[in-house]
Amino acid sequence: MHDLLAWLEASLIGHAMRGSGVWTYGVVNLFHILSIASLFGSILLLDLRLLGVWRNIPLAAISTPCVTVGAWGFVVATLTGIGLLATKATEYQSNPFFYIKIPAILLGLVNVAALSRLPAWKQHRTRELSAAEQSKLAVYGGISLACWFTAIAAGRMVGYW
Repeated sequence: MHDLLAWLEASLIGHAMRGSGVWTYGVVNLFHILSIASLFGSILLLDLRLLGVWRNIPLAAISTPCVTVGAWGFVVATLTGIGLLATKATEYQSNPFFYIKIPAILLGLVNVAALSRLPAWKQHRTRELSAAEQSKLAVYGGISLACWFTAIAAGRMVGYW
């Protein structure tokens, strides 16, 4: 892990983040926070719906905008997160919250991939789902909330360690 973090810190992006002044870091950090808000806000709405909140609103009406906003939020959060990490990457190797955050993100992504392969998810825009299918989607919604909340909480704690 040290070699990867040292490489990232020594990379062009690491040098650019450290050498272009305090405003660069501040702006990248701002976009990171805004993208995380977009990501988690959309995940929260979608997962709560999967868990059974707002059953009177069709899942398809919520899923389309939430998935789009969440995907863009994830892309921007990833890109800005790499920039922030590259600033002082080697300092994170001793931070225990870093080793919670990264696996939580990876598990969240695995959960998204697994959910997207479920027949109920693939068909939720074209037909009414059975109670059993809704229950199965609820499990994925709960796992998702746990993963992404853990990633965000650990990410905030990284800065305080």
